[in-house]
Amino acid sequence: MSHPGIAPTAQVGPGCVFGQNVVVMDGVTLGASVSLGHSVVVHPGTVIGDGVTVGDNAVLGRSPRLARTSTLQARGDLPPLEIGAGSAVGAGAVVYAGTRIGRDCLIADQAFVRENCVIGDAVIVGRGVTVENETTIGSYTKIQSQAYITAWMTIEEHVFIAPCVVTTNDNYMGRTQERFKHRKGPHIKRGARVGANSILLPGVTIGREAFVSAGALVTRDVPDAVLVMGVPARVIRDVPEDEFVDMQ
Repeated sequence: MSHPGIAPTAQVGPGCVFGQNVVVMDGVTLGASVSLGHSVVVHPGTVIGDGVTVGDNAVLGRSPRLARTSTLQARGDLPPLEIGAGSAVGAGAVVYAGTRIGRDCLIADQAFVRENCVIGDAVIVGRGVTVENETTIGSYTKIQSQAYITAWMTIEEHVFIAPCVVTTNDNYMGRTQERFKHRKGPHIKRGARVGANSILLPGVTIGREAFVSAGALVTRDVPDAVLVMGVPARVIRDVPEDEFVDMQ
């Protein structure tokens, strides 16, 4: 297909639609009926499935550029970004190389998804959400606006994360070499719900079907199917079984 800004080596499926000033680089694969908005940039090798829509000014498949003082090591061998069929990427979103996004997902406006993340099917990553590197998000999970999902974190299926939740992975806050042995994001298990403006400290586990109330500070593991609230969070009561994912 001949179109300004599309590299000759890109593979473009039938029915694709392009806005103005689109840049599609070498080796990109676009499935059938992909729609790229104005000024979208798709970096080399990115694979975009059938029916994916991408909003204006989104950047897909870029490689990370790290500061000289960063504790991460730069990698030039990241696999291409993959976005599954039927997904949508919002305006101004940035999704890095090395990440895989499943089918029917929404990566909303101005969201950022870093490298080496795995996102399942039918996941919602809300407006302005940041998902840091090497994080896994299970299918049917919903992460609402402005949440911060830290690096090295696991979120299982059917999890709900409310707006402005903050997760952390470093108890040393960048001081001493000891931190490298302990850095780890939270693990949120299947069906758990995390309320608005709550904070999860490094390495805590939120149990299956647990409920973290708004504004809670979670400093230790939360058992399965209990409600916790407060600063620090403490167990208040059990979660009723009729609220479980499998009962819906």
